[in-house]
Amino acid sequence: MARTTLSAAQARRTALASQGLGGARDGSASPRTLHAGIARMGVLQIDSVNVFARSHYMPMFSRAGSYDPAALDRVVFRRRKPTHVEYLAHEAAFMPIDDWPLWGFRREAIRARDGRWGGWAGENAEVIDRVREELADRGPLKPSEISSIEREARRGPWWDWDHVKRALEHLWGIGEVAIAGRDGFERVYGLASHVLPDRVLFDAPRDDAIRELVRRAARSYGVATLSDLNDYYRLRDQAAVRLAIADLVDEGELAPVRVEGWARDAWIHRDARVPRSVTQTSLLTPFDPMVWFRERAERLFDFSYRIEIYVPGPKRRYGYYSLPLLVDDRIAGRIDLKADRAVSTLRVQSAWWESGVRPDPSRVAAEIRRAADWQKLESVTVSRWGDAADDLAASLGAERHEHPNASGVSRCSRGDEPQLRS
Repeated sequence: MARTTLSAAQARRTALASQGLGGARDGSASPRTLHAGIARMGVLQIDSVNVFARSHYMPMFSRAGSYDPAALDRVVFRRRKPTHVEYLAHEAAFMPIDDWPLWGFRREAIRARDGRWGGWAGENAEVIDRVREELADRGPLKPSEISSIEREARRGPWWDWDHVKRALEHLWGIGEVAIAGRDGFERVYGLASHVLPDRVLFDAPRDDAIRELVRRAARSYGVATLSDLNDYYRLRDQAAVRLAIADLVDEGELAPVRVEGWARDAWIHRDARVPRSVTQTSLLTPFDPMVWFRERAERLFDFSYRIEIYVPGPKRRYGYYSLPLLVDDRIAGRIDLKADRAVSTLRVQSAWWESGVRPDPSRVAAEIRRAADWQKLESVTVSRWGDAADDLAASLGAERHEHPNASGVSRCSRGDEPQLRS
């Protein structure tokens, strides 16, 4: 029988269990485990920042421990009989290839607004046609390998390399092109009919697709509000999401639930577990589904997070790319890590405890050691920046290093910290 009320702690534990957090982290990552992990989350969001590890590798580290990232590459970058593909599910993300039909409504929306750059696609139909024709003739290509437009670039300022990239991104957005893989981190683009199996080359009806995506978001979140379900796949259509919720309630897949401290209506998925406890210590990427929707992170964990990459160094409160630290069922801190591969060292650039939460530093130190081992780094150093830095340095027995922000940094209050949305 579905629960009608949840305490705040029960809601946190339900959400964590639904995301696959709190299990064994023994580093095992068989293809089956990786497929199941991605299916549970629905997508792996991609981000280009690589100061510690690229974002799409992090969720499986948070859930499985020190697995081999090459194993994930073999799953998401398969050229023959691919099982996953990139698309704008949430933001740019890896998703199961069989989900391609669900995004017909998004492809149509991009087509309707003439691409993602206003009127550019309409004004540059010839560029798009040339790029499409070259992909048809030559097969999948990197932007730098497109020659039909680059040759024109030498004849005048109107044709330039940026037009190639824009054309490719537009064709990808409307579904004529799919990502055939990556060379390093550079995308390889191919016609969708060359990259994807015929069985997925159709568009599901919009209402059916949104209902399915809401169902999946509810299963992935466990317990969620309307805004949570609207954001998971960036549907941006509350009316359609509300109708989908009503259908799922009528079918018994969702049930209304009251959550302590939540001012909004919420629903729980029929398969959601409410563990009595959750024991874990995990670093998260800022783009983990557990924290990627900032409103939900604040509601679940009282955790206010903003990425500070674009904040000038002296004004950063927590660090360039601090990672949320999950301890049991709380966000207990944030740690800014840098993999200094030239000297095989993991640098703790800053470390902070969250207000009112102070975990056992030895547990956190063990997670930092695990992170270093995962990235094949031989040593760890800790800066003097942050109220958790001394605790972690002592537990790690680590060498200290000075961080450029450690002195003279703006010590703004939590209410005055930079509010930069990711």
